[in-house]
Parts: sequence; C-alpha cells; structure tokens
Amino acid sequence: MDIHLPSRPFQDGRPAEARGAMPSFPFSQFQLFSGSPAPAEALDGFRPFERNAVALTESRAAAAVVPGAVRDTAFRNVALGDGREGGHGSAMRILLIEDDREAAAYMLRGLKEAGHVAEHAADGEDGAAAVEAGGYDVVVIDRMLPRRDGLSIVEGMRKRDDQTPVLILSALGQVDDRVTGLRAGGDDYLAKPYAFAELLARVEALARRRRPSDVETLYRVGDLELDRLSHTVTRAGKDVPLQPREFRLLEYLMKNAGQVVTRTMLLENVWDYHFDPQTNVIDVHISRLRSKIDKGFDPPLLHTVRGAGYMIRAGQPRPA
Repeated sequence: MDIHLPSRPFQDGRPAEARGAMPSFPFSQFQLFSGSPAPAEALDGFRPFERNAVALTESRAAAAVVPGAVRDTAFRNVALGDGREGGHGSAMRILLIEDDREAAAYMLRGLKEAGHVAEHAADGEDGAAAVEAGGYDVVVIDRMLPRRDGLSIVEGMRKRDDQTPVLILSALGQVDDRVTGLRAGGDDYLAKPYAFAELLARVEALARRRRPSDVETLYRVGDLELDRLSHTVTRAGKDVPLQPREFRLLEYLMKNAGQVVTRTMLLENVWDYHFDPQTNVIDVHISRLRSKIDKGFDPPLLHTVRGAGYMIRAGQPRPA
C-alpha cells in the first residue's frame, strides 16, 4: 500500500524544493504498534528516526504523520531509505544535526535517494554524542540548535582533533556570520534557504576533499575483505554479494574485529534502534551473513559468544 505524506508548504529557512508537495512512498503492510512486533523481514530496509512516524491503524488505513519522537510510545519509527548505492559515487555515512523535523525529513530522504546512509540527531546534545561516537564521512549541522549551539559542537570536534568534514547550515547568511562559522572549524557554510541539489553537491565535495589516509576504507579479517568505497566483499578472492543491511552489519563487525559486539550495539549502530524492537531481526541477519561469508570456506570467521553477542575474527582451520 502507499503512504502519502501530507502536502504542506515549508516556512522560510527551509530548502527551496520543500515548498511543494511531498511525494508518496511505498511501505510494506505491517503493524507498527509496540503490542504487535513486526517480523524481521518487514523491518529490514527501514531505519528509525526522530522526525516523523507513520502510524498504521489497520492494514489498509490511511497513514498519519506524527511529529516528534514517539519511539518509546505506541508507534514504531520508520525511515525512508536504507543506504543503497546511488548515482552520486560511493555511499557515505552522513550525520544530520537539525532541529526542524520537516526540513530534516526532506534532507534525509534526498540523501538516502542519492545512495548515502543518512542519520539524524534532533538537538545539540544528541548531535554532540553522535559526533563523539564517530564513524561519519560528513557532518551537516544547523548553527542554531536547542540544548547546545551548533558552533560549539564543531569547536569541540576540532579541539579533539576530529577532522570530519562539517557543513554548517544557518539562516544567518551575512559575511560576518559565514566567517564566524568557518573560523569555528566548519569546512563549508550554506545559508538558508537553499536548493537541495546544492547541499548534496557540497556534501559530496567535502567528502572528496578529505584525505584518503583519514578514512579507513578497507577492512580485512583473515581472507575476508570489505571495501567501503566500492561497496564490495570478497572471501578468498571470491565475490560475496550482500544486501545493504547485511553489508552494514558486516562492516560494523569487521570494524570491531576481535571484540565482542553485543546485541544492543548492533541494534544501535546497524539498525539505529535505541530500544528493543522485540523481533528476531538480528538473529535472521546474522544467520544470513554467516551462510554467505562462512559456508564453503575455512576457517569460520563469524562466531557467536554465548550470552554476550557476536565476534568476527580469524580462527584456526576446521580439523580434517
């Protein structure tokens, strides 16, 4: 069934294209109420976010967009993309720190349609915590945020020697405002209102400027290799085709190779769930991933640590 987001003009300071109607998006038919857990296959491909939540009251009901963070109430949050490769080069992991939920939803959708993995923080404190956790290729940050100012977040990054490229968004577009933002540590400054095409071009330009030595693009564990730039996986020289979510799961496991990764860590870093969805989504994907990277190869690399979580590490060959 199709879920139609409402047509609503955006106010000043929002992206120019956002002033028209927002198109509809196909969603799988499944209930999102916390009392009826969705099956793992239905949740796959959706990423929760604190911008808009779609409440399905029955299988063929019309959808309502509920503003605000509702993940801990009656509804499950769902997102508008899953980070597939698009036509704008290699997929990037982008953090958007923006308190305007409608503008954020618009930008997130556009970034994901361009093939990037886009994540959202709705205020300065949550944004600062996400930045400190790291792992982003580019950070897009609104200058004026609740709870903590955007420029202070950028200044904190530079003091920690975090050189992740930062694009600052602001309704303050005078020369002095732009100079202040750049001197605070921003790499680029875009005044509102703006065209999304320009924002996307600036984000991708920032990623290109970043020195390759700053970004770990190739992970290796034994004879298993994952290339973040080409979005490919090989084992013993053989291609291993993975779905987008499987790729992200393997990427996170390999990034933490040799360490136990808990179910909570996977929910938060691979699915962006900060609550227990009460599904077997992790078990299903671990099983699928194991069948692809270990079946027919020796030694096995993906291990279950009973009572703790999972670990990927090079091991001893199976006994003959």
